[in-house]
Amino acid sequence: MPDAADSLGVPDANGYIVRRMTRADLDTAFGFCIEEDWNPGRHDMDSFFATDPNGFFLGELNGEPVGSISGVRYDETFGFIGIYIVRPLFRGQGYGLRLWNAAIDYLSARNIGLDGVIAQQENYRRAGFHFAYRNVRYAGVGGGAVPKECALLASVPFETLAAYDALHFPAARPQFLREWIRQPEATALGVVEAGALVGYGVIRARQEGFHIGPLFADTPEVADALFRGLGAQRPGATIFIDVPEINPTSLRLVARYGLKPVFETARMYTGAPPPLPYAQIYGVTTFELG
Repeated sequence: MPDAADSLGVPDANGYIVRRMTRADLDTAFGFCIEEDWNPGRHDMDSFFATDPNGFFLGELNGEPVGSISGVRYDETFGFIGIYIVRPLFRGQGYGLRLWNAAIDYLSARNIGLDGVIAQQENYRRAGFHFAYRNVRYAGVGGGAVPKECALLASVPFETLAAYDALHFPAARPQFLREWIRQPEATALGVVEAGALVGYGVIRARQEGFHIGPLFADTPEVADALFRGLGAQRPGATIFIDVPEINPTSLRLVARYGLKPVFETARMYTGAPPPLPYAQIYGVTTFELG
């Protein structure tokens, strides 16, 4: 199959083209996210671009950026669709379809995941995606004290962290992870028991408030400690966490601390849902990259 690049950069009769993004273009795409009130992370872009620099596509009409999409290849078997936006004035004219096709072609025969907003879920079903479970965003207020069992994740060898993360995500993602845990305005914590990493989480800055994700833990007790430790980093600030409903213990965690639902998506895949230890997934990393 020819690479998606073979069909990129060819303008149509209206002067519309789809091309790969540069790193600077990704800042433009995140501006689209802000316009849509998606409240993206302030410093997510470097992590995203490091994961797959070829997996970000921009739609331009006579040189004006009008839409975006990401189709990130994690490995030969798994990819993820995100930041799929056409600006309001340019919708309904087929520009989004060309973006969509570029990302889908690039991901090829992989099992592709996405988090679909309610309004678009039927369209994704028609495109071959199947519902797996709901992810629900909860909001609350940070504060409290850091439990003694929580330690800065920098004290854990990166290879240990990457191996633990790969158990809880459909593919290994060391390039993403290395950037994610060290971005500005972020804190990453882990819990080590008997010399083994048994859970970790990250809290990072969004345009408004702070977001916990991922939050992976072997037991509810470890998840509780990490949640409290991460929330303690931002006393009085609004904190968010995206909870997979497939793990009922995660719902009890946010209820215990008074968080309220504010948004939801459907996790959908073109193939079967990856066989992950969902009982250990308390917070999704990011709706944009999985």
